Amino acid sequence: MWYIKSSSMSTLVNNYIYKALDAYPYDLEAAMEALEYALAYDDKNWMALLLMGRIQFEVFQDAEKAISYYREALAVNIHAVQVYPYFFKVLLRQEDFQALASLIDFAMGIKGIDKAEVYKTKALAFERQQRFKKALAELKQAKLHCYDEDSTEAIAREISRVKGKLPKKKKKKSLEKKKNTKKK
Repeated sequence: MWYIKSSSMSTLVNNYIYKALDAYPYDLEAAMEALEYALAYDDKNWMALLLMGRIQFEVFQDAEKAISYYREALAVNIHAVQVYPYFFKVLLRQEDFQALASLIDFAMGIKGIDKAEVYKTKALAFERQQRFKKALAELKQAKLHCYDEDSTEAIAREISRVKGKLPKKKKKKSLEKKKNTKKK
């Protein structure tokens, strides 16, 4: 027998999600209560799972539980583009670069994903590994996928910041001057 959710059940779940969104992060108790009710009515609601993951990571600093909630949310709706940035953030913080690379590769094929943010995440992963030239290459790709001035400027600032971490190159002219002064 197929289980069909009634529209009133769906509306009830959505109301609890709205309450949780409204309460988080200012009233954690109300947000958690609303999410628990939402998940009690529909334990496969990807938005409720996403919010639970965010709370686990952002409030309780429990990366493993957050990852579990994000995986479950994506298992319910692989096209939920809202989940990916939060999932990226946890994997980046955990320095699980292999899992992050796999998730990024998959996410790039999802219709509607913010490619500029995905490239920026790749750049952050390379930067955390001190692979600054690769990070710059990814930031340049991110800049190509920016479609508003604010995003473009933010990426430009990131490029400048990462360039500051590159080892300084010695200029040939200054080296030649030093050689000439030594000869005299």
